[in-house]
Amino acid sequence: MSTMLAENSDVSGAEKVFGFFRDALLDGSLKPGERLLGERELALSLGISRPLLREALRSLAMLGFLDIRHGKGAYVRQADITVLSDFFTFSLAQQPDILDDVMQARVAIECQAIRLACSRATETDLKGIGSKLSRLMDTLHDPVEGAAADFAFHHAIVEASHSEALTTLYGAIGELLRRSHVQRREVTISEPGIVDYLVEAHREVFLSIVDRDADAADRKLRDHFSIGDEFRRRSLISAFTRRPQT
Repeated sequence: MSTMLAENSDVSGAEKVFGFFRDALLDGSLKPGERLLGERELALSLGISRPLLREALRSLAMLGFLDIRHGKGAYVRQADITVLSDFFTFSLAQQPDILDDVMQARVAIECQAIRLACSRATETDLKGIGSKLSRLMDTLHDPVEGAAADFAFHHAIVEASHSEALTTLYGAIGELLRRSHVQRREVTISEPGIVDYLVEAHREVFLSIVDRDADAADRKLRDHFSIGDEFRRRSLISAFTRRPQT
């Protein structure tokens, strides 16, 4: 009984520390670079033991949210997106057919992002997307390099939305998206017409952003996803119906 209570107490105490840290960031009372209260003060204010506080702070430091400096205290760090990306990758990788599911999240994020990019993209953003398009066209016949260029093009569109939330979410599933791009390219690379399609589809998406036509951009992007899925479906059918030559 006492062991169970101790475990529950530890969980409750850790949640107090995480809750305090989360709320302080949300209400602006803590910002990156600022120092937390001293260990004794913070433990007293949260009503937990100092050993438990140290353990919780070490956990936050391991997640990249705190910088613990020996003899100086704990300081808030700017969050590193790779931590969130690893969390999403580890969590989602355990699910069957996860790349297909992640594709649906990609559609949702990108379609909203491209609408925002039509009104928020700067000239620098547009030049960046354009350069990614050029790279994409140069790597059409290489599934790996082409997939990387494809991801970079779409990532640049999301960044051009200037939405921290959308950019963070997109980055969090970035590793899964890169794998999805490679998988889709490997499946469709031999499909007749795929190269011409990739050039035209991405060019139209880019031009719709340049024209700052949010409705057209949304439509072109959804068409791109839909037709891309059709190419993939046809490639899979062809692969399974192909007969070996005798």
